[in-house]
Amino acid sequence: MKIAVLSPIAWRTPPRHYGPWEQIASNVAEGLHTAGLDVTLFASADSITSCKLDAVIDIGYEENENQDAKVVECLHISNLMEKATDFDLIHNHFDFLPITYSRMIKTPMITTIHGFSSEKIIQVYKKYNSNSGYVSISNSDRSPQLDYLATVYNGLKIEDFTYNPTPANYLLFLGRIHPDKGTAEAIDIAKQSKRQLLIAGIIQDEDYFKNKVEPFLGDGIIFVGHVGPEKRNELLSNAFAMLHPIQFNEPFGLSVAEAMLCGTPVIAFNKGSMPELIKHEHTGFLVNNVHEAVEVIGNITTINRNDCNTWATINFSQERMVSDYINVYKQVLNC
Repeated sequence: MKIAVLSPIAWRTPPRHYGPWEQIASNVAEGLHTAGLDVTLFASADSITSCKLDAVIDIGYEENENQDAKVVECLHISNLMEKATDFDLIHNHFDFLPITYSRMIKTPMITTIHGFSSEKIIQVYKKYNSNSGYVSISNSDRSPQLDYLATVYNGLKIEDFTYNPTPANYLLFLGRIHPDKGTAEAIDIAKQSKRQLLIAGIIQDEDYFKNKVEPFLGDGIIFVGHVGPEKRNELLSNAFAMLHPIQFNEPFGLSVAEAMLCGTPVIAFNKGSMPELIKHEHTGFLVNNVHEAVEVIGNITTINRNDCNTWATINFSQERMVSDYINVYKQVLNC
């Protein structure tokens, strides 16, 4: 079985610090390679992979602002589509643009929908619903207007995360500094619970950072900035708990699974996929507001950190994800 994995082209695959779609595309490609499949990864030329790498773009457009994103995307996607006959199946992680080629090629294509950036893009998915296979990354992130082959949860490389049964006392916020992610709410929770908070992530909304985050730094609220894999693992494994007070219906939430792999419980607002990721009162707590989050911090010690690790390993490992995707491939190829 020859598989083409199409990664996004914003960041390197896997990313240096931020790039969740690129990270999952990498995990899928590497996992398929380990399982013995013939895999070609279509990504930026600086990508790191044990698979065959096919690239026409040297570096992602978010890491080289001299490039035009739309031009880069067109060159990247068309490079694969012109070689479609070389593959038994194309696994698209690039959102909706590649599926517009699906009626022009004979090679079957499945698309992992990593979330809907807007309701407006659903009309594209609807147009190609009959000839493209869609996979959701959580049951909560399914559109009733589309048909799906399966739900496959994102999978992580377990060896990249260190289980720690004896953490420090700080709370951790790990994610984009953006209103959707609830950085300001995490600060409120930490202040009201009188606990130290470390904030790690890229600043995606400068005004939000300047008005809602920066004025509160100091006095136990520390901004670490964006972190790479090693530092992320260190922060997650040593955290008393991770705060995830999201303000939107998040399709998945990689940092939640990462935290639990490290044994770290997660306190999350009960939105989107959170009830699928977090086993309430066993691997963390699902709450509705800042007040409820502050209340449950005192109960964190009732959570067995080993249970967090076991839950995440069973449900959100690279091996589980790859196995589920291979079943989807067989379904599509009738083999």
